[in-house]
Amino acid sequence: MKANLKYTEAGKFEETRFEKIHNVIFKNSDLASIEVAKEIANLIKQKQQENKTCVLGLATGSSPINVYEELVRMHKEEGLSFQNVITFNLDEYYPMDKDNTQSYWYFMHENLFNHIDIIPENINVPSGTVPQDEIYQYCIDYELKIKEAGGLDFQLLGIGRSGHIGFNEPGSHYNSGTRNITLDHITRVDAASAFLGIEQVPRVAITMGISTIRNAKRVILLAWGINKASVIKDTIEGEITSDVPASYLQDHDNITFVLDEGASSELTRIKTPWLVKNCIWTDDLITKAVVWLSELLNKSVLKITDKDYNNNGMSSLLVEQGSAYNLNIKMFNKLQHTITGWPGGKPNADDTNRPERNTPTKKRVIIFSPHPDDDVISMGGTFDRLVEQGHEVHIAYQTSGNIAVSDKEALKFIEVALTLNGENSSFQKIIKDLNDKKEYDIDTIEVRKLKGIIRRKESLASTRYLGLPDKNVHFLNLPFYETGKIKKNKLGDSDIKIMTDLISDIKPHQIYAAGDLADPHGTHKVSLDALFIALEQLKPNKYMDDCWVWLYRGAWHEWETHEIEMAVPMSPDQVLKKRQAIFYHQSQKDGVLFQGDDSREFWMRAEDRNKETAKKYNDLGLADYAALEAFRRYYF
Repeated sequence: MKANLKYTEAGKFEETRFEKIHNVIFKNSDLASIEVAKEIANLIKQKQQENKTCVLGLATGSSPINVYEELVRMHKEEGLSFQNVITFNLDEYYPMDKDNTQSYWYFMHENLFNHIDIIPENINVPSGTVPQDEIYQYCIDYELKIKEAGGLDFQLLGIGRSGHIGFNEPGSHYNSGTRNITLDHITRVDAASAFLGIEQVPRVAITMGISTIRNAKRVILLAWGINKASVIKDTIEGEITSDVPASYLQDHDNITFVLDEGASSELTRIKTPWLVKNCIWTDDLITKAVVWLSELLNKSVLKITDKDYNNNGMSSLLVEQGSAYNLNIKMFNKLQHTITGWPGGKPNADDTNRPERNTPTKKRVIIFSPHPDDDVISMGGTFDRLVEQGHEVHIAYQTSGNIAVSDKEALKFIEVALTLNGENSSFQKIIKDLNDKKEYDIDTIEVRKLKGIIRRKESLASTRYLGLPDKNVHFLNLPFYETGKIKKNKLGDSDIKIMTDLISDIKPHQIYAAGDLADPHGTHKVSLDALFIALEQLKPNKYMDDCWVWLYRGAWHEWETHEIEMAVPMSPDQVLKKRQAIFYHQSQKDGVLFQGDDSREFWMRAEDRNKETAKKYNDLGLADYAALEAFRRYYF
């Protein structure tokens, strides 16, 4: 079955001289996943009509979860049967017991197999318990079993930041078959949050080989989020190399990469479309192009010449604008107008070219923080400005953040409490629960409550330091988060009601929220989805006409310079004040559980990022600030 070009109806593919793999781009992963699930379902039905088995190669990780969810829905609501389906999974950690919640056997049954009518004997997941001296023969047998089934009709893939497919890490050979392999450090870092620490991530895995994957009749690779953008560009536009194992897929004649906007953002036709085709020069695209050219040439905006534009694919822009001089002045002013020391609007000032309105003078503001420290990490300086300038600021911590408190930190706090309270049986029970806890055990309700209290009190210490009264601090404890596990529940009506109740009670003129969709463990994205749903429900209310929503980025990424619509400067003193506000979140310092791929503490990342944003502005020819916090407006 050839590449399903129907994707171009919902997605977008414009082949260019840079791209070597067919790819389609969707607005978000939800829409993309539905289209992929449709293709899989159609293949299953086609094979049923031909009275044949359908052999699927399946992937694990966060990328395919929504695909599996849609397939389950089709089974339950549309009668899609999996009786003729044989599955082979790509990989498994080694050693790994199948009943371990981190095993891929467990993942597949939890997300797909337990909810459909597939014949159990038709499920094949590499075993993580094969004796060491039997692995070689086991891998050969796994290959033979695939061949005996008729080969893979369809292979679903994700991609790691190291460029791995399956667990074929950099250095893998294009003729490699199923085998055991040592995991790349980047792969282990990315898995660390699921295992509650990199030291618990296995160092070895069993994986299908590159050759096995390339022999599939049809291949679809999924990639979501800006953190995959760089490796996607290398895979699609770069040379075939063992340094990026996914690049071997360039030789496959029936493959599609299915991407969301974040994952596609570094592709040449997306990042710099003027190098690929004639452009319709919208205001946003003009800003993007001028900022890119300024950075490329290491020139301030006002120093870019006609020749610079003509030599870099922008001659049509110059024709439209008349001259570099006119365009440069226009862009300089636009960038300059994003800078404001008055994030709540400057009273009695002309706000024509300011990012925020000057009325009402004192605004009601809600800062939504997914975890109990994102507010000060991502916008501590702006938070401080809003309070100092007299606005009615409310902080809403959307989740308890309890899972990010280590057992050692929790034990320290409860032992202090026990010392102060004498022989307290409930405290002693918590200490026993923590000491008896086994690897991968879920915290007891009492331990989770303790960890939530720790984060709550740290948050209050931080907000008090910034001058916010306790009555303006709201701990929402959204239910979706309270699973005690990395995997959270889906958003429910109760989550949305908590959000809508708070917004309708405060009736804010401004809302700030985390727009970081590349959050490694998903809480930022779900928390933002909760806000978006709440805004849609509240939209008919008159007071919402006066509500503006500003998105900040979390600890992982910053807005691109051309995307920024409000930049709030910080003085050196404010930088230090923000740092201190972050320090109050003591349990999240020195060995935080969800470090991601960056070994720096969160305060260091935030500080460096804010300084880098200020430097980028200065390099464009704008004022030289110590640091800048960046925001982008969301229109609902």
